[in-house]
Amino acid sequence: MNSVHLLGRITQDLNLQYTQNNVAYLNFTVACDRRFKNQNGERQADFISCKAFKQSAEFIAKYFGKGKKIAIVGTIQTGKYDKNGTTVYTTDVIVDQAEFVEKMEQTAQAPAPAPAASSGPTASEIVAREQARKEEREFIDSLDQLPFEF
Repeated sequence: MNSVHLLGRITQDLNLQYTQNNVAYLNFTVACDRRFKNQNGERQADFISCKAFKQSAEFIAKYFGKGKKIAIVGTIQTGKYDKNGTTVYTTDVIVDQAEFVEKMEQTAQAPAPAPAASSGPTASEIVAREQARKEEREFIDSLDQLPFEF
């Protein structure tokens, strides 16, 4: 099974584009916090390359932007291409579903419901899981204070 669930922030301004056949596509990156802090007590992030097509691309471009939190359900796709005689390998998340995580600004219009092509978790379920993971991370981080090891 190839299934990916991401919760993170969009890292750049979005640039919706269209193919010659008028198919919408969007390439963007999502920063997802890692579970644990590094040796300096800082939380690091992974930057995940994402691609959306058709209605998903138009929905994301219309309602999201740089710095906005987004919940994504999709699949991983790998590829490779040749650049000046060197093989370059790629790994991208192909977006099947995108959902809101934060409240929309007062000035924004209410969005049309996103197509529910997948029976994956809702945004609120993803947020609840992320909160549970955060609490687990804080608990694990607090284990460093114990006078013994596990």
